[in-house]
Amino acid sequence: MSHGQSSGQIPRKVRLRHVITGGAGFIGSHLADALTKRGEQVVIVDDLSTGRIENIADLIDSGAVEFVRGSILDRDLVDELLVGADRCYHLASAVGVQLIVDNPLRTMLQNLHGMETVITAAAEAKVRLMVASTSEIYGKSSMALAEDADRVLGAPTKARWTYANAKVSGEMLAYGYASEHGAENVVVRFFNTVGPRQQGLYGMVVPRFVRQALADQDVTVYGDGTQSRCFTHVDDSVAAILGLIDCDEAIGRPFNVGCSTEVTIQELAKEVVQQVGSSSHIRHIPYEEAYGDGFEELGRRRPDTSRIEGLTGWQVRHTVEEAISDIIEHERATAEPIVAQRLD
Repeated sequence: MSHGQSSGQIPRKVRLRHVITGGAGFIGSHLADALTKRGEQVVIVDDLSTGRIENIADLIDSGAVEFVRGSILDRDLVDELLVGADRCYHLASAVGVQLIVDNPLRTMLQNLHGMETVITAAAEAKVRLMVASTSEIYGKSSMALAEDADRVLGAPTKARWTYANAKVSGEMLAYGYASEHGAENVVVRFFNTVGPRQQGLYGMVVPRFVRQALADQDVTVYGDGTQSRCFTHVDDSVAAILGLIDCDEAIGRPFNVGCSTEVTIQELAKEVVQQVGSSSHIRHIPYEEAYGDGFEELGRRRPDTSRIEGLTGWQVRHTVEEAISDIIEHERATAEPIVAQRLD
């Protein structure tokens, strides 16, 4: 069967070739773990700007994956990697509130050009593609967000919205190639995926809290802590990716992937301190001090996941408490230096 054709699910006895952009990153490395456990061929491309070679060192050393250090902005490289591929997962992205606020132009350009390169190359190579998107695209909307919900964004002069708009542009490109050229594209909108290997350097709140608690530092909550999020264990996100990429009915459509259980950031901080057994205190920092003037925080963000549940049977299997426990275990095992980190 050619790479551009599909007639039902591909039998598991067929060994597929998978390309993961950003595969040395947080979600990408966990996806690589899952694919290699199934006996698949896996190629990882990553420029290691935010990904870490330590995340995939065991896979490289064992020969389970092929690692290519390079940029997804290099069209010739992407074309070469997709020759003979069956699946591509586009996870390479500039991400994190801190990175976005500090570098809005670079964030926008990297995401736009990277998505254009990978989506166009995959369409021409007739490779089925998973495009990673984000709950940020919904903007200020706070209801249970379905995939077709209206988007409510802030002013384009606000740095935060550059990331959301870049991701939406990539989504529209994916839909366009799917509808006009028959490209087999599936869009996944992640809602606050968390777990081992996630860094706190770019504004990821859970690993930042864990590292602060392990060091008995103040756990710093921005604002009054009443803002809530739905945190999804990375293992659940990976299960969603694998279920969708093999589903013909998912092609050309977006899917929310997230837990529906909300937790306030104040509650999150208390849970981290308790699980660590830390003497840390919770300290509140005004948004203006953390992010600068004019930052717009969101009160709530909760996904409606009925679409993926109805199509693939996917369900959340892990709680946020389990995710926190796994992160603590990972941080203690890796014993990385604890440094002060600014944002979530």
